[in-house]
Amino acid sequence: MPYTRHPLPSFVDLSKVGELWQERAGLIAEHASTWRAEHAPVPVEDDPLRIACFGIDCQVGFVHPGAALEVPGATDDMVRAVRFLYQHIDRISHLSFSLDTHFPQQIFHPSFWRDRTGAPPAPFTIITLEAIEAGQWQPAHAPEKAQEYVRQLEANGKYQLMIWPYHCLLGGLSHALVPLVMEAALYHSFVRQTPFHIETKGTHPLTENYSVLEPEVKEIDGEQVGHFREDLFHKLLSYDRIYVWGEASSHCVKATLSSLATRILQTNPQDIGKIYILKDCMSPVPAAPGGPDFPAIAETFLAECEAQGMHLVNSTDPILP
Repeated sequence: MPYTRHPLPSFVDLSKVGELWQERAGLIAEHASTWRAEHAPVPVEDDPLRIACFGIDCQVGFVHPGAALEVPGATDDMVRAVRFLYQHIDRISHLSFSLDTHFPQQIFHPSFWRDRTGAPPAPFTIITLEAIEAGQWQPAHAPEKAQEYVRQLEANGKYQLMIWPYHCLLGGLSHALVPLVMEAALYHSFVRQTPFHIETKGTHPLTENYSVLEPEVKEIDGEQVGHFREDLFHKLLSYDRIYVWGEASSHCVKATLSSLATRILQTNPQDIGKIYILKDCMSPVPAAPGGPDFPAIAETFLAECEAQGMHLVNSTDPILP
C-alpha cells in the first residue's frame, strides 16, 4: 500500500495555535464519523505497527503567548506536532499526554521561600543549600524537609532548585492542553475509537517532578514523596514505537527521556530502539541570566539519546516499518 499523509480536516486552522477556545467535541465527532465512513480504519488492536505518541506538557502555561512560563518556539512545535498527528491518524494507535499540575504553595514557587526581610524570591532565583544555611533564604513551610530536599537535589547533581513563576495551577487555564492539541486528541479518539490517556505530575509540595515517570527526590526524612510510575512505563513500552514530543526539551522532555532510557537499559535494553524523538516538536527554556545554558544542555542531551540507540526524527519524516 502506498505511503499516504492525510490532509488536515477542514475544521483545523493551524494559525490559531496561539488562541484559546473551548474544544468543539461535537463538531469533531461529526468530522471523525465522516472520515471513518470514507476510510474504514482497522481497529487499533489490529494495527500492523502499534504506535504511541507521548506529548509532554503541551499546556497553555508553556505554549500560549504571554504565559508565565512560555517556551519560545512552543507554538511552532505544537503546529508541527498536530500536523503529524492528523497526517498519520490511521497509523497512530494511542495518544498519551502529561499535564504539569501544581498548587501555589510548592517548593519551586515564590510563596514557599522568604529572605531576611520576609520578601519572596523573584522567579528564576536559584536556591542553594549554602544560601539556606547562611540564612539568605528560609522556607515558609516544612523547613527541615525543605532543606533536606535541597541537600538531596544538589547531591544528585542533576538540577539546582530554581524558583519558577506560578504556572499550570490545577483548575486554572494554564493547566489545560493547548486547544489545538486537545482537538487533535479528540479527533484521533473518535476516528480510532480509543481513549487518549492523561497523566498528571507535580502535585507534591516538597519535590519537583520534571520527569513524567518520577520526581526528582522520592523520599525526604523517611517520608515517601513520590515513586517511579511503573504502570505508565509498561503502558508506553507495550507499543512497538513511541514518538515523544512536547515542552521543554531542556527540562520535562529531557527528564522523561532520561527516566525512560535508564529503566529500559536496566530491564530490556533492546527496547531503547522503540523511542523516536520528534526533535522539531520541542524547544528549550532560554538560558537563565548568569545560570545554566538550557539550549546547549538540551542539544547535548539529544545527542546522547541518539548515541544510546533512540531515534532523532522530524515530524516531516515518513512513518516506515
